[in-house]
Amino acid sequence: MVVVAACQIPASIGTNDHGPLVAAVREAAGRGADLVVLPELAVCGYVFHTAAEARAAAQDLDGPTVTLLKSLSRDLGVVLVCGFAELGEDGEVYNAAVLVEDGSVRTRYRKAHLWGREPEFFRAGDQPPAVVETAIGRIAVMICYDLEFPEWVRLTACAGADLIAVPANWPLDHHPVPDRAIEVVKAQAAAATNRTYVVVADRCGRARGVDWIGGSLIAADTGHLLAGPATGVAAPAVLTCHLDPATARDKSAGPHNDVMDDRRLELYQQF
Repeated sequence: MVVVAACQIPASIGTNDHGPLVAAVREAAGRGADLVVLPELAVCGYVFHTAAEARAAAQDLDGPTVTLLKSLSRDLGVVLVCGFAELGEDGEVYNAAVLVEDGSVRTRYRKAHLWGREPEFFRAGDQPPAVVETAIGRIAVMICYDLEFPEWVRLTACAGADLIAVPANWPLDHHPVPDRAIEVVKAQAAAATNRTYVVVADRCGRARGVDWIGGSLIAADTGHLLAGPATGVAAPAVLTCHLDPATARDKSAGPHNDVMDDRRLELYQQF
C-alpha cells in the first residue's frame, strides 16, 4: 500500500509564488504521502491574456519551479507530479508537467490536447505520456483536457500504467445540483474503463474572474471515489488516501470479463 495525495492550491499570474505549493507538499508529506500531485500550471497561473504573459511565465527544466520540486522530492522522500509553463529548447512555450523522484526529473510531459484559448499561448505536445516505473508503481502523467480523450487514456493503460496523475485546471461550469461536475464523472469513467487509478489535482482561487470546480479527486481502479471532490466553493485542500497500485494490473471485470482481453480490435480499425 502507498499513500497518494492530490493538492488543490491557488496561483496568481505574475507573482511566481511558490508558497502554496511548498505548504501543500509539506502537509501531504506529513500525512505520509508517497506520491503528491499538484495542479496544471501550478505556480504561474492559467488565465493568461496574451502570449507574452505566458512566455514571461515560462521556465526551462533548470528553472526555479522544477529546481524546487527536485529539492522537495529529495528532502521529503516523495514522488511529485506538477504542472508548469515550460520554455522548450526549441524556443516554444508548452503547457507541461514533470514527474520528479528522488531529486531527479523522471519524465516531462507536454499537454497534447489544448483547451479554449490555450493554442494562443502554448504549442501542443506531440508525444504520448510515458509510463514511468517508480518506487511506488507505474505512473503516467497527462494534463487536464487530455483525460477526456478515451484513446489517450487507453494508450497509457495499454502501456502498463497503474496510476494516471493529472494536473488540471477545471473552470467552473455550473451544473445541475446534486450532479457531480461532468469532468469528475469523466475522470471516474476513465479509471473504471481502464482499471487504472486516476489522481486529479485541480486549482482553487478566483483568477481574473474565473472560478474553478475544485474537483481534485482520487479514483480507484474501479472508478469509485477514494477521496474528493470537495463540495461547495473551491478551496485549498490536500486529499490523501491509501491504495495498492498493483491491483490496477488485474484487468478483470468480474469472473467472466476482462477490459483488455474483451476488446474487439478487428472491429475498431475503421476509426
